[in-house]
Amino acid sequence: MSQENATNKQPLVRHVNRQQMSWRAVDVERLIGEDHRARAIWTLVGGLDLSRFYESIESSAEEGGRPAIDPQLLISLWVYAYSEGIGSAREVARRCEFDPAFQWLTGLEEVNYHTLADFRVEKQEELDELFTQVLAALSKEGLITLQQVMQDGTKIRALASERSYHREERIREHLERARRRVAEMGDPRNEEASPKTRQARARARQEQQKRLESALQELEKLQSQKSAVSKNKVRVSIGDPQARVMHQPDRGLALSYNAQISTDAAQGLIVGVAVTQAAEDSAQLLPAVERIEQRLKKKPQQMVADGGYTTRDNIEKMAKREIDFLGSMGREEMPSGVTTPHRLPPSAFVYQPEMNRYVCPEGKVLRPQGRHNNKRGLVIHIYEAKFSDCQPCVHKPQCCPENQSHGRGVTRRVENAAVLAFRKKMATEEAQAQYRRRSRVAEFCHAWIKSKLGLRQFHVRGLLKVQTELLWACLTYNLQHWARLNKLRAAPAAS
Repeated sequence: MSQENATNKQPLVRHVNRQQMSWRAVDVERLIGEDHRARAIWTLVGGLDLSRFYESIESSAEEGGRPAIDPQLLISLWVYAYSEGIGSAREVARRCEFDPAFQWLTGLEEVNYHTLADFRVEKQEELDELFTQVLAALSKEGLITLQQVMQDGTKIRALASERSYHREERIREHLERARRRVAEMGDPRNEEASPKTRQARARARQEQQKRLESALQELEKLQSQKSAVSKNKVRVSIGDPQARVMHQPDRGLALSYNAQISTDAAQGLIVGVAVTQAAEDSAQLLPAVERIEQRLKKKPQQMVADGGYTTRDNIEKMAKREIDFLGSMGREEMPSGVTTPHRLPPSAFVYQPEMNRYVCPEGKVLRPQGRHNNKRGLVIHIYEAKFSDCQPCVHKPQCCPENQSHGRGVTRRVENAAVLAFRKKMATEEAQAQYRRRSRVAEFCHAWIKSKLGLRQFHVRGLLKVQTELLWACLTYNLQHWARLNKLRAAPAAS
């Protein structure tokens, strides 16, 4: 063959033809492998008691009606979706059209995103019971012991932007416009051609009006907690009125919720979950213990939490409940208080415990005048000298020159027995070693929920709904680890 003929040779290739219809037989069981995560989730969910979910289905074989989508399928879809980092109902519905795992779960049936979205937030009580049921099963298998429970909180962003954060005047303006739009929906001149589009817009406007009305209610609630001067400065998000501005790990501020998670240290499984609007963690320790007791019918033997939870009040309450508590507390304050610079310090006064009094350098007695508890939980004992003893004293200019009607006072700060025992315990190497486990256990599940499950920001609005979504995420976390632990236990038996 000549070089010219070789150059003019036309290669044969198979061109892509997308202008065609194709019928294809699909073996649903072969869409995913035998060890696929979707199969494990379906099996675990199917082994649970889902009767509460079926009770709300109105149609029946006797009375007829449109068949409802199986709750086992909807639960499995959401658990698998969260395990893949998907939290959007629209995205889950879209995946059911082409993703092999979602197609296997649905059996190639269509699932409407409205059905998915409603199911996620409307089944809070049923989901809470299901979470408790999973914990009971895990406890029965010895995977949850409650010998040591780590308590920690993490901030998760709300579904609201900073631009939605307004004062009362601006919120009322938005609400008035929203009400006008809702009122105009019945005007034929404003109706869209598509009934589906018209319904979607009507629903969106009504939801916006409800959020604005909720924003005013939240605003009034916050204003009642403020002074008259600062009432006008109160702001609320019209995107999610129940969200609060909180500090983030990157030291920024954002509209968020405080997710409280209790983790059993034995296998790192979550045993308690809640969402609060409070940015601080100090008031969340005892409610966390109560949630664990309510779910598992027994109290944890030991609770471990960081400095945000370690207050004197919490230490006392945990001691009364006979729960061993490990935490991080600041250094002990000076036992006899502080004084103004360049004045005779409290250390110059000698405390006589047998007579419960102080004696000044001149030999005068300071007698007890009462006591009170400060904001940090310390008991403050107050001692004071007689004015007649201090007035002629040569040390008065250096001791109490401003006192014109009473003598020098000294305070004595006293820790109660529970706090003293706590400090002594936390000074031991054993307690410190146990406390250092906290970050490995508690912060791991936070990182998993945010990174693996994609819950850095909630996909729903409102305190009750975000509590439900966090419960879905924690249920997913526990089922994933349950499946992993079952696989690990089955491996030695197979070998």
